[in-house]
Amino acid sequence: MSDKEFRWIPALDCLDLEEARRVVAAVAGHPFLYGFKVGFTLGLTHGLPQVVAMIRRHSDKPVVYDHQKAATDIPEMGEAFARTLKRAGIDEAILFPQAGPATLQSWITALRQESLKVIVGAVMTHACFLQGEGGYLADSFPDQVFRLARANGVGAFVVPLTKPALVEHLLAQNPIEPTAEFYSPGFGAQGGDARAFPFVRRHYLIVGRSLLRAPDPAAWLDQAHRDLVGRS
Repeated sequence: MSDKEFRWIPALDCLDLEEARRVVAAVAGHPFLYGFKVGFTLGLTHGLPQVVAMIRRHSDKPVVYDHQKAATDIPEMGEAFARTLKRAGIDEAILFPQAGPATLQSWITALRQESLKVIVGAVMTHACFLQGEGGYLADSFPDQVFRLARANGVGAFVVPLTKPALVEHLLAQNPIEPTAEFYSPGFGAQGGDARAFPFVRRHYLIVGRSLLRAPDPAAWLDQAHRDLVGRS
């Protein structure tokens, strides 16, 4: 996998802004950092503008917003969602369109009108998500989402490290462009292994709990990258 591009995205999924700031300040200069993921915990507790301002004091890397999970509302709410993120200074947004295709199309359009990068996910890391795993959603759901997102020009996707066989099957059914980007949760505490994804070339690894709990986040990230690249 020598031609594979790995980058890292700390997931700042915590309530304490100072806890998040500690991680941001520690890893802001890492050569393989892609950006930072912000979720509802910081956003609802402190307000997105304040969270983005904190990150901007240390880094100009992309700030990705993951509402856990966005695009599960009516199509018309996409415009308000996009405007809210734009005004806060967010650069990219993750959508998990469990509300259906009309919502997905509308929210993609709304985000693009605000010049926000669109990232679409269809499979989560945990068990009991799809019906075949004991969940609620049809097994055909990921393929339907992936096809519609690609038809709308989306080139960035969330794929879970914990389900490599499912992701490989999904991408086999939907051949991807070399420029496609993949954002993957499941590294660290959830035990996902990016080495099981040789079919993904531009791979951004999202890591939360392991990095937040590390006494030295920069040293943790250095070691994780060495271990991954050295054994890939």
